[in-house]
Amino acid sequence: MSDSTYSAFIPEIWSQKLNQMLEKNCVMLQCVNRNWEGDIKNQGDTVKIITPAEVSVSTLTSDNITYSSLTPTSLDLVIDQKKFFAFKIDDVAKVQSNTDIMEAHLTNAQKAIEEVQDSYLLGLHTDVPEANTVGTEEAPITLDKSTIYENFVNLSLALKNSNAVHAGVRPWVIINPNIEAYLLQSPEFISAYNVADKTLREGSIGRIAGMDVLVSTNLVDVSEKYYVLAGTNEAITFASQLAKIESLRDKDSFSDLVRGLYLYGAKTVQPNALAKMIITAGA
Repeated sequence: MSDSTYSAFIPEIWSQKLNQMLEKNCVMLQCVNRNWEGDIKNQGDTVKIITPAEVSVSTLTSDNITYSSLTPTSLDLVIDQKKFFAFKIDDVAKVQSNTDIMEAHLTNAQKAIEEVQDSYLLGLHTDVPEANTVGTEEAPITLDKSTIYENFVNLSLALKNSNAVHAGVRPWVIINPNIEAYLLQSPEFISAYNVADKTLREGSIGRIAGMDVLVSTNLVDVSEKYYVLAGTNEAITFASQLAKIESLRDKDSFSDLVRGLYLYGAKTVQPNALAKMIITAGA
């Protein structure tokens, strides 16, 4: 890096700070696991996931014991999402504090990454089994303040009936601001201010039907319907890496160029640990 480049854009500093911001603030990253995350160098890298087979229990009726053969399931988590950001910093901007400008652009880069990443992870609602779905494509649910609790109880019940909820596991549900407006009018909703339990997820607004409630503006309508996603952190595994951040001088203007490459991928490893509610976009 030459002396003429923008000194505040040191790649190591950018990478460390941006990773910290993403880890803390991204909504869906509160709801996945990173158990299989390894070194991700290039788009297309694969993380091998081994899921143990179910073990059956039998009644002992004689001295003979029969051993069953267990075949673990192998899944591939492919890092197939490749996103980048690239922009110019005009020399005129350098009159201001380098640190302030760097922080402002870090925040904007973070928001842009979060938006595409959250949308991608919320799109995994297509992996939810039919038995864990509340409402249908043909008859989506219309929510209001008097029915919202009943429907969220049904969503939570779907997770429990599929044995996704057990000791030490805290379910979550993702809603958007429109649904939040109804939820805040429900007397059964327990706001974060009234929850003494310190285990609420980062950014959770409270709890309903035993699920931590998080709000994402990236839960958008699809064909006039919303797909409210719920689950446990065992359902989806995620891997990512801020692969590279570079700063270089623009030869055609009095500017510095900054660009970053972000790689990620996700896999639904336990579909039964997911549930969804299909509601009308007017709700």
